[in-house]
Amino acid sequence: MNHSIATMISEDEIEKRVKEMALQIDAHYKDSESLILVGLLRGSVIFLSDLARRLTIPVKLDFMATSSYGSSTVAGEVKILKELDEEIRNKDVLIVEDIVDTGNTLAKIKEMLLLRNPNSVAICALLNKPSRREVDVKIDWQGFSIEDKFVVGYGMDFNQLYRNLPYIGMVTFND
Repeated sequence: MNHSIATMISEDEIEKRVKEMALQIDAHYKDSESLILVGLLRGSVIFLSDLARRLTIPVKLDFMATSSYGSSTVAGEVKILKELDEEIRNKDVLIVEDIVDTGNTLAKIKEMLLLRNPNSVAICALLNKPSRREVDVKIDWQGFSIEDKFVVGYGMDFNQLYRNLPYIGMVTFND
């Protein structure tokens, strides 16, 4: 499939926004002794790594991998492919996501994590596509709000390619 990639959000813009978000998260959790960053694999890995390095508060890192399935007319079930290694009871949990699209998977993950009795569960997403939202999901820290475009880079992929791009690119398919 023939396609091209144009820069949507530059490496410098991402770096600046991640630093700003880290300052806000540091301030919010300054009294927490038990913050766990939960990255949703695979797309969040680069964002989570950069964010974690900018935080000055102590944090633990953990990961979940999910897949959703179901018909296009009904919100699919979320299948856990990789479960958390850390116990989150009485801990503060910050879900770190690359992009929030429909919100279905993220809402279900948050609901599942809340059943484990953490102190809190919040969401930090690099990208938000509000025009695609099907479920109301509160994003506590958001990097950028974008239009409904197909994007790659900075952890996001097209057929597992382009995750390593240092910027966020918009994919255009050519006939």
